[in-house]
Amino acid sequence: MVKKKERSKLMLEEDLPIESFHEKESAVATPSKDWPQVYDPLRAYLEEIKRYPLLSREEETQLAIRYKEKGDLDAAYRLVTSNLRLVVKIAMDFQRHWMHNLMDLIQEGNIGLMQAVKKFDPYRGYKFSYYASFWIKAYIIKFIMDNWKLVKIGTTQAQRKLFFNLRKEKERLEAQGIEASPKLLSQRLDVKESEVTEMDMRLTSGEISLDAPVDHDSTDTHKAFLPSRDIPVDDMLADAEAKAILQEKLKRFREGLKDKEAAIFDHRLLTDEPMTLQEIGDQFGISRERIRQIESRLKKKLKAYLEEEVEDLELLQESLIDAS
Repeated sequence: MVKKKERSKLMLEEDLPIESFHEKESAVATPSKDWPQVYDPLRAYLEEIKRYPLLSREEETQLAIRYKEKGDLDAAYRLVTSNLRLVVKIAMDFQRHWMHNLMDLIQEGNIGLMQAVKKFDPYRGYKFSYYASFWIKAYIIKFIMDNWKLVKIGTTQAQRKLFFNLRKEKERLEAQGIEASPKLLSQRLDVKESEVTEMDMRLTSGEISLDAPVDHDSTDTHKAFLPSRDIPVDDMLADAEAKAILQEKLKRFREGLKDKEAAIFDHRLLTDEPMTLQEIGDQFGISRERIRQIESRLKKKLKAYLEEEVEDLELLQESLIDAS
């Protein structure tokens, strides 16, 4: 005898039925008693969450107040469990974007639900399930964007919005017999044409392993053609030469300094742990302000010396900055 699988339903509210995620109505033979029963984790989960009763708005508010004011974990637990069916409903709405295991989306949505319990303010007059739906959607959307491909395709809010709207608008135009060109899509979605083209390429392009061969009969991999991160030898030699020149010039400059200027040069300008102006002032029995004035004059003197001694001071500075 042939039977149709019954459509399973979830209830978000007492009078609001939510259709099951799979509506496969295929004719199947009645299994014999000897056939092994296949465990369906999704069906088992749906049966499990039916045990938790739905809450009225007043009950949700009271529980939220208990958690916010007293940190009552039992109240938080009841808020979470009573809204597990809401997570399933929202996850089912996003499944057409994911097309993989629905339990992945449910799991992420449950994390968003728990985050909503932490952040919910019961004194602002909003219904908790309405507030929680935004957190649930946010976590599901982030999961889809992070796992759509090996390389993330949406890292900003605008890219995530375009990710979900682009395919929907393309399908709408194609159903009307209209060619979904990037220019038309950009006008419909109010974004730049270049953004539509870039996102479409990200969605349709494949992924290649860096360890995969360049060609079917080649021993070279894609990784072999990546630019090296090592510093080129000629750059290393140029940096070493620039440092040697600077060290020699500073050594000669130091030979012409005495007393206070020499101390400031050694303990303020050429050290990783400089002394304070007050410490050097105490060493010579003069004020902090006097040491500051000497240091300012010394810096100008050093700059003028280097400009005179070094042919291309700017090039030398750039080499030293790149090396650091």
